[in-house]
Amino acid sequence: MKMAWVPLPQSQNLNLRSILLCVFPCSLFLYLIYSYATSSSVFTITPQPLLDLDYSRHTTFEFCASNYTNYCPCHDPRRQKRFPKARMFRKERHCPQSPPDRLTCLIPRPVGYKTPFPWPQSKDSAWFTNVPFPKLVNYKKSQNWVRLEGDRFLFPGGGTSFPDGVNGYVHSLSRLLPLPHIRTALDVGCGVASFGAALMDYGILTMSIAPSDEHEGQVQFALERGLPAMLGVLSIHRLPFPSSSFDMAHCSRCLVPWTDNDGLYLREMDRILRPGGYWVLSGPPINWRVNYNAWGREAKELEKEQSMLEELAMELCWEKVAESDQFAVWQKPLNHMGCIHKLKTWGRHPKFCNSSSDPDPHAGWYTEMSACIFAIPEEKDTHRPRVNFDEDNRRWRRRVSRYGEMLKSLCCGRYRNVMDMNAEFGGFAATMAEMKYPVWVMNVVPVDAKGNINNNSLPIIFERGLIGTYMDWCEAFSTYPRTYDLIHACGIFSMYKDKCDISDILIEMHRIVRPKGALIIRDDRDVVMRVKETTDAMRWNGTLLSSGDSDEKEMILLVDNA
Repeated sequence: MKMAWVPLPQSQNLNLRSILLCVFPCSLFLYLIYSYATSSSVFTITPQPLLDLDYSRHTTFEFCASNYTNYCPCHDPRRQKRFPKARMFRKERHCPQSPPDRLTCLIPRPVGYKTPFPWPQSKDSAWFTNVPFPKLVNYKKSQNWVRLEGDRFLFPGGGTSFPDGVNGYVHSLSRLLPLPHIRTALDVGCGVASFGAALMDYGILTMSIAPSDEHEGQVQFALERGLPAMLGVLSIHRLPFPSSSFDMAHCSRCLVPWTDNDGLYLREMDRILRPGGYWVLSGPPINWRVNYNAWGREAKELEKEQSMLEELAMELCWEKVAESDQFAVWQKPLNHMGCIHKLKTWGRHPKFCNSSSDPDPHAGWYTEMSACIFAIPEEKDTHRPRVNFDEDNRRWRRRVSRYGEMLKSLCCGRYRNVMDMNAEFGGFAATMAEMKYPVWVMNVVPVDAKGNINNNSLPIIFERGLIGTYMDWCEAFSTYPRTYDLIHACGIFSMYKDKCDISDILIEMHRIVRPKGALIIRDDRDVVMRVKETTDAMRWNGTLLSSGDSDEKEMILLVDNA
């Protein structure tokens, strides 16, 4: 069958002509463009470099909203609510991994912020406008933690277990322990770190830790006072310290369930205590027969709790060396050989960690706790880097002397809280102590960073009587804003240049340095020049200086906000 052609009505025919007249020229134009593009170098597509994430080259950094004044990225209460409360996991580090949660603005200072009191006056006083948290004053009023008088906080030295003063508390402890022979201590659930402050009179350097909780800013108070402290909690993961770190660990009514989960948290204390180190416990259940009414607890419950604690300490091979008044003190053995034999005669078999399946005892960065005992190695079995301290000390004496020329008030109390972002073997901190500068140094050893050949140096730092922590500088540090007077960054940007962006690290440095603090950035010349572009965009006044070393590849960027 043939299809007949039927002419369109006149109106439709005209519409079709219009469409054809429009489409044909457009198609011809596109064809000509395509032909030109495929033959002309003007439209040739060439490979482009990856996006330069150092966006500070193209813009300046803005300040965050005022509600970010006390923002802690890895301890943000809003993010914590996404995680379970069980075993305090909500209070662990939970860091933002990408925008928009990741911080891209600069933390503003509080309204009325003042330069903190110089050391040692800061140990007893802090400006209210710097840490404007009156809740702690009211909540702990009867325990004399802190008082608000006019425009400043006063720290009279009280505490939950020592409302009449920490000096008397420590004096009582000194009758039980050889405090002059103790160099480093860990205070768990530190409050405002009055215990650590009192131990300074005995030459003891104390790391005070507490979680972010309803006691607003207790760690922030400690740092404002010029005392070593950081946010930390006993939960799922180990504390960020190597094994055999501290000479003493202390808990004064710190509310840690020491006997739960097969004594997991007490086993963690055993891991971080040095052989021969001491564990001090005050508060429940110690001396429960006298105190159970005052604590509002049942006597039988407290008796059972202390019995479980004693059993667990025995399994850990700890010896109870004292129990007097409110204290109980246990000592970790120098080795496990005699203890193992004794326990076996009693039909007990302590659970030691398996060296092939359990994590390295020194691992302390997002490493789950182990419900076992790490055997104390004999000296011949320890594997640590050989360090020529004579050469290292000469290098750091030369460098710190130069820093003293650059920052004239380094020796005179203007700077108190100091951080070394890449501490290596602690030479910077050791030299500051040797020169009697009135500072303490948080020695940070980066983990999982390309080029860090000294990632097992933190045990050596603690052996030198110094304190520090593991850290990944692609994340935020466990501290509040405006808590360090001086930040030393040697080689940190070269170390992380292939792992995260320069801007992320500098935003974090801006968050934790005090408004009139200083930064000493020491690195390769090309890296320092890139860093300066970012600091300029942050409106920091940076000065480029020679390194002072024979290595001309390095230079220094000094940011002095004073």
